[in-house]
Amino acid sequence: MPLPVHEPHSQPTSDPPECLDCGACCFADLPHYVPVRGDDYARLGDAAETLTRWQGTRCFMAMSDGHCAALVIDAGSGRFSCSVYADRPDTCRELERGSSECEGERERKYARTRRRLPLL
Repeated sequence: MPLPVHEPHSQPTSDPPECLDCGACCFADLPHYVPVRGDDYARLGDAAETLTRWQGTRCFMAMSDGHCAALVIDAGSGRFSCSVYADRPDTCRELERGSSECEGERERKYARTRRRLPLL
């Protein structure tokens, strides 16, 4: 029996899109996706109360409609921005544009970002 062929949602290119044109890493089906540690929480300041959720003793960025609650989606321009970019958690800071992790996020989630734009 032949193995199924994997059809990617998007073809990562050798030249990754600008983060503002992509947004894939901000999407997830998980309710607890981006961990927020002590320094992250402090850096978020007043925004931490509305943008984080606690699961027992662990804190995570809140999710809204399948994406991080800090993500701002501009349907008109098709761009994505982070409302707390300067204060974002270390997990987000460590994901480098064009890295293998970035490529994996785009491979798995880029189609979600495109489907989300017309819904706004």
